[in-house]
Amino acid sequence: MAHTLLAGPKAKAALASMLGRSYRFIYNVTALTHIALVIYGGRYVLGEGARNFAMSDTLKSGLSGAMILGIITFILALTQYDLGRFSGLTQLFERQNQDIEEPLHLDGLHRFVRHPLYTGVYLYLWGSIRTEFDLVTTIWASAYLMIGSYFEERKLIASYGDAYIHYKARVPAIIPRRGRAI
Repeated sequence: MAHTLLAGPKAKAALASMLGRSYRFIYNVTALTHIALVIYGGRYVLGEGARNFAMSDTLKSGLSGAMILGIITFILALTQYDLGRFSGLTQLFERQNQDIEEPLHLDGLHRFVRHPLYTGVYLYLWGSIRTEFDLVTTIWASAYLMIGSYFEERKLIASYGDAYIHYKARVPAIIPRRGRAI
């Protein structure tokens, strides 16, 4: 929830005024550290006694395939962004045009889903379930992503207006559907 609260316009403005050009970079490092601590720290600290689910080899292979597909989807989705601006490195080192937003992406994986990064994360999370702890973590992370995508949608509508509203009406958010691509 901290990520969602800190991503709001008021919090961003306050943090950006305090941190200046380093805001986006520090924000991303903090977010990645938090995610890693929750997933991996929780798995090793809280999930040590978690029981493994009894699964057939076919199911294990299917889940592993979903996890690998999630990683591939996430990486492919990242290639569609200006990674310097996305990470905050560009803003950290340039002196002008810090607040220029990326254009609305309508090509590549964005033709099939509005949030391909989230699609990759969902596939990875659901494909990584092997224990009770993994299942609970995945459920909570999925709920967090659903809430985050709601706020992300509001931000995108505010940023791109009618272009995003039209795009939203034609392309599904997370799960691609036949006949729903641009």
